[in-house]
Amino acid sequence: MKRLAILGSTGSIGTQALEIAEQHPDLFEVEVLSAHGNTELLIAQALKFRPNAVVVTDEAGYGVVKEALAARPVKVFSGHAALNDVVQWDTVDVVLGAIVGFAGLHSIMAAVDAGKHIALANKETLVVAGDLVIKRAAETGARLIPVDSEHSAIFQCLAGERLQEIEKIILTASGGPFLGRKPNFLVNVKASHALQHPNWTMGAKITIDSATLMNKGLEMIEAKWLFGLKNEQIDVVVHPQSIIHSLVQFIDGSVKAQMGLPDMKLPIQYALAYPRRVPNDFKRFDFKDFPKLTFEAPDYKTFRNLALAKDAMYRGGNAPCVLNAANEVVVHAFLQNKVGFLEMNDMIEQTLSHVSFMEHPSLADYEQSDKEARIHAQELVKKSQLSTY
Repeated sequence: MKRLAILGSTGSIGTQALEIAEQHPDLFEVEVLSAHGNTELLIAQALKFRPNAVVVTDEAGYGVVKEALAARPVKVFSGHAALNDVVQWDTVDVVLGAIVGFAGLHSIMAAVDAGKHIALANKETLVVAGDLVIKRAAETGARLIPVDSEHSAIFQCLAGERLQEIEKIILTASGGPFLGRKPNFLVNVKASHALQHPNWTMGAKITIDSATLMNKGLEMIEAKWLFGLKNEQIDVVVHPQSIIHSLVQFIDGSVKAQMGLPDMKLPIQYALAYPRRVPNDFKRFDFKDFPKLTFEAPDYKTFRNLALAKDAMYRGGNAPCVLNAANEVVVHAFLQNKVGFLEMNDMIEQTLSHVSFMEHPSLADYEQSDKEARIHAQELVKKSQLSTY
């Protein structure tokens, strides 16, 4: 029996993790749930799964949750500091980090400090401060098991292998809803179009990142830290069918691929149950349903976010932190139709140029870089013609 702390339980990853826990009550018990502003769903989850504690990081919702659960033996806490505390409880075996964006960094760091088994869905933690997180995990014995389908695929391909025998890894990208489109089409794209992913059902932010290919760029940076790779060992290929989730090429030329239907429940379950594999009733992949699997190079010129992310990875230091902060701001603005699809590229690039580069930042430096990048990106958003309508 593994006792779970599900951080971001009302989001796409969190809700699917709870479905898995419900299907395997002999394997998983829900110890902690957390959410930011979706108090209605958090209350419903707490009533159903009866955790030991819930945390509302938006303190404005604390009273509503506290009152709704007053008759139940559930502890109710508020604020990020409380979240950092509960992940370190002895009663927590596995921490699922599914809070979106930079907001998830400190709770993951707290879990790392406590040496926890961490199912990591928050890629921004390693994008922003991968050097600090990995170093601290080595000191405490914390284990980071990736939840992203691509990193889960790499992790599974490396089972029984020696990391020093990796020649390179190849992350696959679906290409999103605008594969093959050029700037003259993309200039008119709205959020409603970009949210229509052809293969995956995900949260709004990651779906937009997939449409811009920023998600693949962030995954390159995350993979660098997760697997201890050099920049030149990380490659991307566009695979529209999303059946091969990623590949590893070894020094002898052999290539391993992990395959399956595009369903996030599989990597979530794998990370929660690791090192076991757990039977399930998920739909199975059948080669006859996919007689053709295709691959092509990404279009770095049109989807410039991927190029910006790759450059930030090579530059290192606080560059990925700045990239991530600017991206979070402009994606939020795009979802509100305040900036254009192609404008996001320009604003991220301008923010990277604006914030001073630091080669060896501390956690405080990362926090300051994040703050500066957000302020500058928000100023750029205000200047957008769309924001003035």
